[in-house]
Amino acid sequence: MARTLRVPFLVSGTNEYGSSNLGRGSAVVALRLARKLLRQGYMDVRVCTPRGRVLQADELDELEPQKETDDMAKGQQRSNREAKKPKKEKAKVIAAAPSRKEAAWQPDFGPAKKK
Repeated sequence: MARTLRVPFLVSGTNEYGSSNLGRGSAVVALRLARKLLRQGYMDVRVCTPRGRVLQADELDELEPQKETDDMAKGQQRSNREAKKPKKEKAKVIAAAPSRKEAAWQPDFGPAKKK
């Protein structure tokens, strides 16, 4: 049984021999293919987006991603999350060592009374 493949971008164009409908997975690849079809002399080149918007050949620049976010590395991008509070440092307890707190404390009975 054949598995269906969902292709988000559809590029179509018409030349003297007929029409071509080609699916592509990303906007960048779809733009590259649409411009290639235009260079090869195809007429009526269109790109259909996943939201159903159909772009003509003169509207292809609207599909290009913004350059500002592409130039920033991941480390330079600012997050919208709140900063976490630092954890309190806990004293490390070694299970094999006896507790020194109990040995250090000695009960004070005060001065001994003489009868």
